Amino acid sequence: MAETAVCLGTFTAVKTLWEVRIHKINEELQKEKEFRQRLLLVWEERAALAKLREKVINEGGRAILRIEEEEWKTLPSCLLKLIHLQEWQLHRTSLQKIPQFIGRFHSLVVLDLSRNSIESVPKEIGQLTSLQELLLSYNRIKSVPKEISNCISLERLELAVNRSICDLPPQLSDLKKLSHIDLCMNQFTAFPSALLNMPNLEWLDMGGNKLQELPDTIDRMENLHTLWLQRNEINSLPETIGNMKNLSTLVLSNNKLKGIPACMKDMTNLRFVNFRDNPLELEVTLPPCENTDEEEQQEMFGIDFMHMYIQESLKKTG
Repeated sequence: MAETAVCLGTFTAVKTLWEVRIHKINEELQKEKEFRQRLLLVWEERAALAKLREKVINEGGRAILRIEEEEWKTLPSCLLKLIHLQEWQLHRTSLQKIPQFIGRFHSLVVLDLSRNSIESVPKEIGQLTSLQELLLSYNRIKSVPKEISNCISLERLELAVNRSICDLPPQLSDLKKLSHIDLCMNQFTAFPSALLNMPNLEWLDMGGNKLQELPDTIDRMENLHTLWLQRNEINSLPETIGNMKNLSTLVLSNNKLKGIPACMKDMTNLRFVNFRDNPLELEVTLPPCENTDEEEQQEMFGIDFMHMYIQESLKKTG
């Protein structure tokens, strides 16, 4: 019995020793695996950084990252090594997400990520106080973060053809330098109130939405010179539109307008207007032109048509 106990004790000790050795070997293998993974990540980052550096050009005194039609669904953190960049121009890269570290690129003047697959804009975008142009058209963005209002230098904002945006945060009216906005082909059913409080807004495209009317306070956009409203569902125009003395281009084709307000005859700066494809109640025929060039110009601008329509309308009501 004593010999049996000794054998069992020896076996247990040997077993324990081997278990300790196996555990230690496994730990060393795991450490080696983790080291190799870290090493691989380092090499991948170095390769990605080298590839990104190849895409940096100097143009007009700016350092620009320009990538066209290459697949970059995500942007690596090694991009922070290029913190001096002043422009990003990434088009058709299948980019799905704007990285949160975007806020650390304080030198960015232009962020152009058009024609990608971006679904949201991170709030860190508001840290880009030097940004002048934010171009995010042809993506899948569903909403606009209020933090964009902190981009105090912003002059140009493009969100066209995202197809899902239906409103703008009121805080965007704090953008006092914003002069150009493109919101066409989205899901706006009402005119965003934020636009009415932008003192320097000059160019606005809201075509291809679901607007049914314009606000009576539309004339608060007193510096607006170009307004695109084609392919909406607008059925009438407010009388206050006649107060927009700086408006030179107004496109209202493919709406549901039944008339043209008489106040528009006093819009002396209006140079281009288009009322084509509206169910206007009056049939107006313009007098024949002396030559083909005049006829083409008359058709294109529609100014003569507008004034003739207003004259006929006033005769009918008078």
